[in-house]
Amino acid sequence: MLTDSYSVNSKGHLCLGGADTVDLANQFGTPLYVFDEKDIRNNCKAFKEAFDEYYDGNALVLYASKAFSCKEMYRLVNSEGLGTDVVSGGELYTALAAGFPAEKIYFHGNNKTPNEIAYALDSKIGRIVVDNLFELETIDCLAKDKGIKAKVLFRIKPGIDAHTHDFIKTGQIDCKFGFALENTEAYEAVKKVTTLENVELAGIHCHIGSQIFETEPFVLAAEVMLNFADKIRKDFGITLGEINLGGGYGIKYVNSDKPVSKNESIKLLCSAVKKACAEYDYPLPKLLIEPGRSIVGASTLTLYKIGCVKTIKDVRTYVAVDGGMADNPRYALYGAEYDAIVANKADKDKDFEATIAGKCCESGDLIGENIKIQIPEVNDTLAVLATGAYNYSMSSNYNRIPRPAAVMVNDGKARLIINRETYEDIIKNDI
Repeated sequence: MLTDSYSVNSKGHLCLGGADTVDLANQFGTPLYVFDEKDIRNNCKAFKEAFDEYYDGNALVLYASKAFSCKEMYRLVNSEGLGTDVVSGGELYTALAAGFPAEKIYFHGNNKTPNEIAYALDSKIGRIVVDNLFELETIDCLAKDKGIKAKVLFRIKPGIDAHTHDFIKTGQIDCKFGFALENTEAYEAVKKVTTLENVELAGIHCHIGSQIFETEPFVLAAEVMLNFADKIRKDFGITLGEINLGGGYGIKYVNSDKPVSKNESIKLLCSAVKKACAEYDYPLPKLLIEPGRSIVGASTLTLYKIGCVKTIKDVRTYVAVDGGMADNPRYALYGAEYDAIVANKADKDKDFEATIAGKCCESGDLIGENIKIQIPEVNDTLAVLATGAYNYSMSSNYNRIPRPAAVMVNDGKARLIINRETYEDIIKNDI
């Protein structure tokens, strides 16, 4: 099993967080997202405790909303003492509706609208992470109209090549996000902010990519960011109080994935920051990171009912489920790998090779190819593992398919956290 949250009970059924997944499928219907609350909380604690140990607590872990956003998720991470980052007015609205403290919200995005920026300023959120000069000028103008001074971070492209898929690399110069160091964009942005009366540069931010299994890129990013902070201090007399080193810590989707220890990665990160600060005689800044996938991704699954098993002689066998790319587009987008289990036969050998197909009217609507599972039959319950991050948050109503429900399990008990959409929900905005 990928994590200790998964187990097999005496019935031979797959369990998550002590809950029988076959029972969950029967009770709540399918497709169904299932999250293990205890593991999510343990992940939050692991990051927070590592910072307490290696950085004297002068840090803030920001849950990355884009991984999975709903009111209950915001309530959970808030109760664990985390902040959060948002990338849209919708995520900000959801966080505030859940009672999340505005001062612990950081607002990202490469093309925030003036309305979103005004909403963030009116809500008195902690920081806006500035992506470009046009946005910087918009913030200054709106802050002036409101009679306030907005505290911001600049998103920096540190030129770090994280060894991950091209679609989720974000630290190199050819990327839609942020200000590059190599071509002096970042330096010119700092020069610009010194001329503005209604914006205060509180710190700098970077994010080098996602699903990263190495510590070296994070350490290198920390060194580059502190070097730039020192240059800002020397050239502009600004001592930045915050360094945000982003997220991107990978999780185990399949057995060959080797995630780094949270404790070890934070230990190395903090050591790199302290070393650079000592070298530059720079005051230790408040340190921030933004894990999302590594908090919510691994100890989760999506449950489906198998609708048909179609064998094409000498080609392959398609196992069709009642969901697909509408609730999990990651395979269609970039060939993401998953492990799968026939939940009602979890005690059997996985000796059947299948291509898991969805129900959308697209040939590319697949969840995976050549996946080993137990022998499948119609009406079996199929579990696709580690689907907590970027599944519900990237889901759609393609083919007018309602989005699935989501439940949180804890010590074998389940509670609904997102209702299943209905056909009426789908047409409610039609005129």
